[in-house]
Amino acid sequence: MTMHAPSPAATNAPPEPKDTVARVTPMMEQYLEIKAANPGLLLFYRMGDFYELFFEDAETASRALGIMLTKRGKHQGEDIPMCGVPVERSDDYLHRLIALGHRVAVCEQMEDPAEAKKRGSKSVVRRDVVRLVTPGTLTEDNLLDAKANNYLMAIARARASSGDDRLGLAWIDISTSEFTVTECGVSELSTTLARVSPNEIVVPDAILGDETLGPTLREHTAVTPLTRDVFDSANAEQRLCAYFAVATMDGLATLSRLEATAAAAAVTYVERTQVGKHPPLSPPARELAGSTLAIDPATRANLELTRTLAGERRGSLLDAIDLTVTAAGSRLLAQRLATPLTDIAAITRRHDAVEAFVADPAAADDLRAILREAPDMSRALARLSVGRGGPRDLAGLRDGITAADAAIARLQKMQEPPQEITAAIEALSKPSRDLAEVLARALAEQLPLSKRDGGFVRERYDATLDETRSLRDASRLVVASMQARYAEDTGIKALKIRHNNVLGYFVEVTAQHGDKLMSAPLNATFIHRQTLAGQVRFTTSELGEIEARIANAGERALGLELEIFERLVVQTVSIGDDLRAAAHAFAVLDVATSLARLAIDENYVRPEVDGSLAFNIEGGRHPVVERALKRNGESFIANTCDLSPAPSQTSGQIWILTGPNMAGKSTFLRQNALIALLAQIGSFVPAKRAKIGVIDRLFSRVGAADDLARGRSTFMVEMVETAAILNQAGERALVILDEIGRGTATFDGLSIAWASIEHLHDANKCRALFATHYHELTALSAKLPRLFNATVRVKEWHGDVVFLHEVLPGAADRSYGIQVAKLAGLPPAVIARAKTVLAKLEAQDRGTGAQALIDDLPLFAVTARASDSEAAPSPEAAALIEALNAIQPDELTPREALDALYALKAKLNG
Repeated sequence: MTMHAPSPAATNAPPEPKDTVARVTPMMEQYLEIKAANPGLLLFYRMGDFYELFFEDAETASRALGIMLTKRGKHQGEDIPMCGVPVERSDDYLHRLIALGHRVAVCEQMEDPAEAKKRGSKSVVRRDVVRLVTPGTLTEDNLLDAKANNYLMAIARARASSGDDRLGLAWIDISTSEFTVTECGVSELSTTLARVSPNEIVVPDAILGDETLGPTLREHTAVTPLTRDVFDSANAEQRLCAYFAVATMDGLATLSRLEATAAAAAVTYVERTQVGKHPPLSPPARELAGSTLAIDPATRANLELTRTLAGERRGSLLDAIDLTVTAAGSRLLAQRLATPLTDIAAITRRHDAVEAFVADPAAADDLRAILREAPDMSRALARLSVGRGGPRDLAGLRDGITAADAAIARLQKMQEPPQEITAAIEALSKPSRDLAEVLARALAEQLPLSKRDGGFVRERYDATLDETRSLRDASRLVVASMQARYAEDTGIKALKIRHNNVLGYFVEVTAQHGDKLMSAPLNATFIHRQTLAGQVRFTTSELGEIEARIANAGERALGLELEIFERLVVQTVSIGDDLRAAAHAFAVLDVATSLARLAIDENYVRPEVDGSLAFNIEGGRHPVVERALKRNGESFIANTCDLSPAPSQTSGQIWILTGPNMAGKSTFLRQNALIALLAQIGSFVPAKRAKIGVIDRLFSRVGAADDLARGRSTFMVEMVETAAILNQAGERALVILDEIGRGTATFDGLSIAWASIEHLHDANKCRALFATHYHELTALSAKLPRLFNATVRVKEWHGDVVFLHEVLPGAADRSYGIQVAKLAGLPPAVIARAKTVLAKLEAQDRGTGAQALIDDLPLFAVTARASDSEAAPSPEAAALIEALNAIQPDELTPREALDALYALKAKLNG
């Protein structure tokens, strides 16, 4: 539909001038004013039991949600597009809109319609936006992934005259109160975004147009540009102090000016979206440069850490190792996997905790049983803090405190628990047990989802509430008695007294009895209200009086319950820091016990992580592949990898790995990277023994993919990723490279691979695994002292290849590509022809081999045989050759050339 009024979302201004707005209905005038105040958001405008959307919002929502687009009134002679969603199902629709990157302003009715009517019959119910729903500011369970954090990130930039701009980054999960800040260079932004994986990014509007930062940011679907004042560094610390209600930030965190700017922008956006609410946040934790293992986006994708290349969790490393029993534990494990440590002491503390539970599996199992009963305390607390919580959230915190006591009792039975476990015991002891007792006395056994449903306060908790409920319930008994009396007086046994939110209480009979109640003498008692297809509805003055009594008693009872609820919430939120500490302790214990269970079940060992450049994995296995093989009843072939420096060397080794496709080269490369990563998140690893000198950067160039959106071919993507490795890898890096140079001509590819290995050896000086089909590269080991040749063992049996998946010293003598092609199902004729071509190429050097291949093509077959000195041509062939030699092409007209061609064909067929 073509609209005369421009979209407010597009213009950031009211869609109509004042004189036009004045001519629309009062309700639509109110809508347009609210919409103009919230540009760029879909407006959920409350109309009774529905949220309605109008104009372009309606068209957008109907397409996104697959709901019917209708119309409501006219605007400047045009129908107004409209669609709506039921309030009770609005969360489902919000989830779908947010997943598509939309932002929504929720506009509620701020008064009862009856109050509006007191101001006049045409008065509009007062409405206002109570919340902006954006991808990074969600708190509701049904809008969140229980096993993943939901981060909002703010990015601030500081210009440098040298061109080396710096970025301040702050990310918040308001559903768990986590708050982290850091500072990095522009070149490190994509790595940090891949690690944090924010659901929404807020940036100064000028950054999106930046030719360096813009393309990186636009890869994310939810990027929200904000005005410059939000990123004003002059008052950043003042805004942070105001949010945390402190006089100075000195006692909370020490931040650089750039970090404070990003942090202030993040909390400002949170305040705006929550419209007056203040979600409690932990003080910003500063992440120091170099404290975590840097992994670029391509490496994360190649190694399939949290998602496979197809975008699924199943089949990823996280899926293979996640045995956690709580949502908070699963989130913490995902965080650790995304951010491995480089701090040896911190890694050791985590290993100690896992080892304690490996040594005491009964304690681990007992604790996991307790944790299964523990709720997601941090998210329950966050919902209560912003007014979106319910009775079940209070009950969850009550149960969490109870579970904390059980966990402490079990942990104290362990002999000499390590530091991470003793810290968890201390955190679990913090929440007030008095609160748990109050909540136990106040909350009923069966709790509704919403506080507005009532019935969540236990009987005999509040005397006034009990008295009001008795009055309400007694009135309902009167209604039941009245129904029986009316049925007897009218002789209509099917007569019912029902209730709905529109009519209130009413008498309902079937259509065949409707006339009876509308006829004398019954029409003096029963007043007709509504006729439907199969029922007729009535009321009586007596029923109206009872309804008023019930409504008053019900509203009074609900009001008292809501007052009790608010008192309980205030009491709960007042110890929020202690509750969050206990929630984090539960998550830490869940991760430690789950990794211990993984180590026991899958035969993982504790790795030794130190400050050396060692890298020695004995009997290493791929955690994901091994799990898949186990499901099929197969076993994984373990292999050893030693990239440690030789006694006479100061840098780690580089392995060149050769062998056929399908032999397991890529699996071997990936498994060693994953083992190193698992070691540095504090997990045990799938190996017989592992010693790893801490790695500061991990690079992986495995697999082939194009990037059509950026106009990059598969080979271009390969070269870009290889360039990043060669430009950034240092001595402490671990690099795995697979088939560099395969996307171009053979000699070009070989040259690139050759030069890349030399650069890794001489300039990067890193530990590396380099898989290749260029066997010529193995000769480099003679001149590069840190280069080591390894190959994947195979066996040929009756013309077929058998993959043994064993990695041994040495170099492959051939690639077995034709045998693999045969296994893949290429037609026998193609396989036979390929063997013939291969034999010729292997028998001669590349030049004459290529010529032999050309000579063997059908077009030149006759000429080739005629020039063969070892065999005389047949008479027919000799005649054909003589006729062909007699032709002088330069002297022929087109017609003569065609005649000559026909003559040659006649001789050939003659």
